[in-house]
Order: sequence, then C-alpha cells, then structure tokens
Amino acid sequence: MTFSVRGVVCAAAPAVLAVLTVAALGAGPAHADGGGRADGGGRADGSRGPAAAWSAAPSSGGGTRPAKDGRPSFYAEGAPGAVLHDTLSVTNPGPKPRTITLRGADARNTGSGALSVTPAKGAPKDTGAWISFAKRQVKVPPRTRAEVPFALTVPTDAMPGDHPGAIVASGGGRTVGVRVDLRVDGPTLSALTVERVDVDTDAATISYDLVNRGNTVLTPKLAVHADGVLGALLDRPARTLPVELLPGRRVSLTEPWPDAPALDSVDVELTATAAGGARDTATASARFVPWGAVAGGGALLLAAVGGALHLVRRRGRRDAEAPEADGDGERVGAKRELARAGTGDEL
Repeated sequence: MTFSVRGVVCAAAPAVLAVLTVAALGAGPAHADGGGRADGGGRADGSRGPAAAWSAAPSSGGGTRPAKDGRPSFYAEGAPGAVLHDTLSVTNPGPKPRTITLRGADARNTGSGALSVTPAKGAPKDTGAWISFAKRQVKVPPRTRAEVPFALTVPTDAMPGDHPGAIVASGGGRTVGVRVDLRVDGPTLSALTVERVDVDTDAATISYDLVNRGNTVLTPKLAVHADGVLGALLDRPARTLPVELLPGRRVSLTEPWPDAPALDSVDVELTATAAGGARDTATASARFVPWGAVAGGGALLLAAVGGALHLVRRRGRRDAEAPEADGDGERVGAKRELARAGTGDEL
C-alpha cells in the first residue's frame, strides 16, 4: 500500500529511515525557502539572520539541486495508522559547520487569525507529536546540504480532516519553521459560524468572532452590510481575510468603520463564507448618538427648566399671599361699617 506525499510516493513502514545524505554545494550558494514563519519577524523565508545563514526546506528530490526550486512546504495524506516518509533539506552555505536541532510542532492561530508554526509552550499533541527523525541533531559541513529523512506516523485514532504542523529547525541563534500540511483520510466537513457581533459606536468598529466548526482549515471571506433609518450606510463585498482558521479554533476580529454615521439607528449584517460550502450570517443593532452635543444641549435645557420652575414657584407664592391680604381688608372694612352704623343709631 502506498501513500502520496506531494509528488513523492512512499511505502508505509514501521520505522524511520536512518539515512542522512550530504551533498556539496556548487559555486553559487543555495538558499532554501523556509516555507513558513517560525517567529514573529525576520526574512520572508520564516527565519532570522543574514542572507548567508543556513536554511531548511522540503527536499527537492535532487542531490545537488537547490532546495529553493522545490516545494515551499510538506503535504502528506494518509489513513489512520499510516506511516508517511519525506526528507528535509538543511543547507549551510557558510564557511563554518553548523549543528542543527530538529523537532516537530503543532500549528496554531495567532491573535489576528494567521497560522503560525512557532512552537507553543508544552509538548506538541497533534502533528508535531507524530513526526520523528532519523537524527534529531544534524551537523552540516560548510557549503553543504544535508538531506534528513523523517517519518510522520498517523495514529490509528486520528480524526479525519486537516492537521497542520511544522518541522522546526534551530541552531546558531536561528530558528526556521517548515510547514507540514497533513490530511487524514475520512469524511471532511467545512463549517463556519459568525458569533458575538458588536458595534462600538465610540470607536466606530465592528467586532466579531469566527469559529471553525468543521475539520478542515478555512480561509474565510467576509461581507459587511449596514442599514440606517434612511437606507444603506455600508456595503462591503466579500473579501478574503488574512486568516487560516484551524479546525475547532475561534478568532476575534475587528472591522473598521471610519465613515460611521454621527446620528442614526443601524442594523449590521456580517456574512462569512469559505471553501467547501461553509457559510454563516450574524447581525447586530446599534444607535449612534453624538453624546457630547447631547450633553451640552441637555445642560442648557436643564438651566432653562430650572429657571422656569423658579419663576413658577415665585408666582405661586405671590398668588397664595394675595387672598389673605384681601380677606384682612374685607374684615377691616366690615368693622368700620359696623362702627359707622352704630354711631348713626345713637344719633
């Protein structure tokens, strides 16, 4: 029974091939494409250091052929229980020998959703744990490329679908990550959900979560639509996000809205799609209110209301006192009339 590893057909075997081929480089230094980033910075090959530093990449299959002309990453596919073989090229174009240490790592999502092959804390539990090498340490002579065989043993209980990982090479203060894309045979499902949509009216942003509910790596596209009281305010067609969402993973993202309205009631709709028929839509509502202007206007309104209440209270007190004065006057006038009447009777 055979398994294809991106153009290389290898027979299943229970042990790692204990062979390390060393080939001298030609006059021109060969620099391999690392095929993935093993750290947060550095050159495009996923490594740090000057251009003449050592590099690692998938073997191109030729003993003296520059590895940069070969594959950018490893791809393997097999059933649970299969043992898949391939070869890593470690190139040392410098004048001194290099000792390189190799290990497997699981891929992970960064906070922005990008896929990283940087080794996380702790031992790998997925593809990184299934990779074994003929030699974990390789001494590469000057101006030489070493071909290091490795085996990827798929557990018998491995879940079908995508299991991205990496081979991480370290030495001389330099780390290089070479991506390994493994797909385990079996039914696959592409499923994606959009969750926790929220409109921040102060920052004028739309935040949301994307969750991979299937078992394949997804590169989602996002479309954004928003309606206000008087009609459409925002209509962004679907565009590919810089995200490679691993199965079962969640990533929190933010969509800027620089031309958000100052005063409006809006309904926002996000639609995410991905290959394999994955699709989901989520909505949120928000009210944009210029609270600064409202606060200033409110202060003037309160002052006006306070002044009006003060005038009403003063007038009420005057009205309440006026009847008492009239009553006293009437009583005084009545006494005077009685006095006059009495005097007239006496005369």
